[in-house]
Amino acid sequence: MTSFLQSPTPFSATPSLSELDARARDIFRNLVETYLATGEPVGSRTLSRGGVHLSPASIRNTMQDLTHMGLLEASHISAGRQPTHAGLRLFVDGLLEIGDLSEADRLAVDEQLYARGRNFEAVMEQASALLSGLAGGAGVVVTPVREAGVKHVEFVALGDQALAVMVFEDGQVENRLMPLAPGITPSQLAEASNFLAARLKGRTLSRGGVHLSPASIRNTMQDLTHMGLLEASHISAG
Repeated sequence: MTSFLQSPTPFSATPSLSELDARARDIFRNLVETYLATGEPVGSRTLSRGGVHLSPASIRNTMQDLTHMGLLEASHISAGRQPTHAGLRLFVDGLLEIGDLSEADRLAVDEQLYARGRNFEAVMEQASALLSGLAGGAGVVVTPVREAGVKHVEFVALGDQALAVMVFEDGQVENRLMPLAPGITPSQLAEASNFLAARLKGRTLSRGGVHLSPASIRNTMQDLTHMGLLEASHISAG
């Protein structure tokens, strides 16, 4: 069987996207993008019917290799696979390789997104198209509030920032980049993920959807501060 890595990589080391061969990279990207779009584990037949032009058996073999590398994991409720924490981190790192926007690109984005007389849907579509053009790939733009309940929360460390991934019960997924306080460890992020998931699961984030008293909100913010995810100045005395 042909190795899916271009060069030998220790089992304990997470490969970079550039170390995966074209087939593994294509399957991995398609699987993660499908997972982020649906919030559900992804099977080989789904990928075969989508953008991966290989047989389900060939896709399954590569998915198994990616699972052994720690990039994918089996779901407890289906035969599909979903990205692990390390897999999400690898995917995001690969996306961030496009670099910073130039000043000209920033001005072009501002000019098109802040044009008068455009409705919200048109602005979101334009933003997604702009991101796709600048990144040379798929552009993902998220809306501020959802009516569906929260299904899963996870944080992925990205240097001095974290990617917050929130999966909703209607299958939609939202992603946010947030600053991290210095010294935050992956275990603290995992603890924060579990902490928020336990309190938000099944609740909506729309106005009035999360029914917590001011005292409960204050206690939650204090807990997040102890974890290092918030600064003390963010908590009011009121």
